[in-house]
Amino acid sequence: MPSHQPHTIAPSDLPKTITRYLRAHHDHDTATAVAAFTSDATVTDDGRTYQGSTAIEQWLNRSITEFTYTIELTEAQQTDPTHYVATHHLEGTFPGGSVDLRYQFSLRDDLIERLVIEP
Repeated sequence: MPSHQPHTIAPSDLPKTITRYLRAHHDHDTATAVAAFTSDATVTDDGRTYQGSTAIEQWLNRSITEFTYTIELTEAQQTDPTHYVATHHLEGTFPGGSVDLRYQFSLRDDLIERLVIEP
């Protein structure tokens, strides 16, 4: 079995940077959410990639206003010391109305360097 297989952890064991980002995003606190990323970070969501603080801030602002939804953290996993997955269940006004999304985080220097969001 490879050493980098994801293993389930308690959501409370996610790194502080990730929980700070998730809480800020949930609370629509864009400034705090953006501060959790490195200045050259990338976010891939819905097939599009956003790079750098300005693009990530615009993505966050749009994602808060585009749809109304509830989000619940249902599972957390750790692959290695810098890679984590937080699975969320969303229900709302977006197409399909319900989806489970995997937020895949890569960290560098205690900040989010890369976030990929996909089913």
